[in-house]
Amino acid sequence: MDDCCSKKGSELARLAARRDQRRVLIIVLIINAMMFLFEFGGGLIAGSSALMADSVDMLGDAFVYALSLFALSRGPRWEAGAALAKGFIILGFGIAVLAELAIKIIHGVPPSSSLMLEVGSVALVANLSCLALLWRFRTANVNMSSTFECSRNDVASNVGVLVAAALVGLFASPWPDVIVGAAIAAIFLRSAVKVLRSAWPVWHQSASPKRPGIARDV
Repeated sequence: MDDCCSKKGSELARLAARRDQRRVLIIVLIINAMMFLFEFGGGLIAGSSALMADSVDMLGDAFVYALSLFALSRGPRWEAGAALAKGFIILGFGIAVLAELAIKIIHGVPPSSSLMLEVGSVALVANLSCLALLWRFRTANVNMSSTFECSRNDVASNVGVLVAAALVGLFASPWPDVIVGAAIAAIFLRSAVKVLRSAWPVWHQSASPKRPGIARDV
């Protein structure tokens, strides 16, 4: 009977943890969707490709959190599959940032550094809030771990945007934006490799069907 109660208590604790994860994912999903609209609009007004790129990253994160919600409670295969999708999304953003850098090198015009600082500061506060919410779930499973990885990248990107804005204002040059953008791209690509490496073995193992025994005539 004690063993039964222990198992029941463990199951209730597991379900409670899942509900906590779902609630946090919904909150960070809403934050990222709203910040995409705010930051993209600010990027258009300021003429800042860094802000617009960061806002598109916010939109991508909203999709990432939606994937995490979909995979939650669906087992290791779904969670690993969602983590793989998130890894490819991060990889895609890294490549997009590199493409943006090439365009800026060719046609670079310094953006409005003051507006970059204002909008970037709001984005940083939003992403730090998301990171704080996700912190206790960062090692819960491969799905939540990859979600935390995305949020941590966002904070690094925001800091990079603020540094770029300060240097653009100081030197009146687009080159600080280019250098910081290259660093952000490196973070995206490194994170993508890390997420894909951790998720692929889990997805592969859970996707392998168990072969039933073959009956033989005697």
